[in-house]
Amino acid sequence: MITEAAMLQVKPEQTRQFEQSFREASPLIASIDGYLGHELQHCLEDEHKYLLIVRWRSLEDHTVGFRESAQYQEWKALLHHYYSPFPVVEHYTQVSLD
Repeated sequence: MITEAAMLQVKPEQTRQFEQSFREASPLIASIDGYLGHELQHCLEDEHKYLLIVRWRSLEDHTVGFRESAQYQEWKALLHHYYSPFPVVEHYTQVSLD
């Protein structure tokens, strides 16, 4: 499993609309093979900042399966215009602490 993390900086005065659009977009990402779950967290210190966390079975499920899908085009149309600057998306894997 890999974890995708993106810090989303939403344009001022658009957080309410962003959250509604994100609710509409959520089923799009959830429909992709290899998707394991996602969450959106709102920053307490900065009302325009969110943390998106998505769990995928593999890196390719995100980078190919989702990003090359028709669902991604809809996701992009619903959400990308809210971001300034455009977020950096990073992928993580768990470190064994044994």
